[in-house]
Amino acid sequence: MLLDGTIRGFTTERLSATHEPRVKCDSGGHYLYTINENVKVYFEDYYRFLERTEMAAQKEQDRLSDVIKQTHDERVETLSYYRGRKLIVDLLLRTVRSFYGDGTNLGVIMSPWCFGTVVLEKLEIYKDQVTKGEIEDRNIPEYPYFVLRYVNEIYRSTLLDLFSFPEKAFSMRWQYTELLKRYSQVLTNVTESLENVLTLVKKYGTQTKRS
Repeated sequence: MLLDGTIRGFTTERLSATHEPRVKCDSGGHYLYTINENVKVYFEDYYRFLERTEMAAQKEQDRLSDVIKQTHDERVETLSYYRGRKLIVDLLLRTVRSFYGDGTNLGVIMSPWCFGTVVLEKLEIYKDQVTKGEIEDRNIPEYPYFVLRYVNEIYRSTLLDLFSFPEKAFSMRWQYTELLKRYSQVLTNVTESLENVLTLVKKYGTQTKRS
């Protein structure tokens, strides 16, 4: 369970009763081979990673909330840095809790490094949406320039710190992105093939009735 009360989406009891062929079990517990990387990931290890990450992020969120309250409004640069860092931490916490509690999609089970790249992608999309005014973030004041500037400067190092990852962790990002594109293309091709088959079946059925 996470600090906010979120319960694991795939509990041991549920995994033991599942007939999902992707979920297997050995002496190390229940595991699967992930879609994105095709690597073996144990559910227990993954959830423990998310629990550790949430604990580190929650501690940092609390610290930032306190220092923001204690910092005078005239210290614009300092406040912008704290708010930018808090924006990153807030998004990380939301993602951890969302993935941890998701019991409908095995795609949320992945290696820690892959999860890190997913958060990185989410943050870049989120930054773009905030910049365009599509999303209102409570960490962004009336003039968001300084906060967003700091977000751009520190988001990678902040995430690496919170995950306790080495710098090379995010260098693998392009591989995950490429794998996702390929997987998406495979699904598209399969869907198109099925649609073509159904169309042929319908045409054949119509012709048979006419005959």
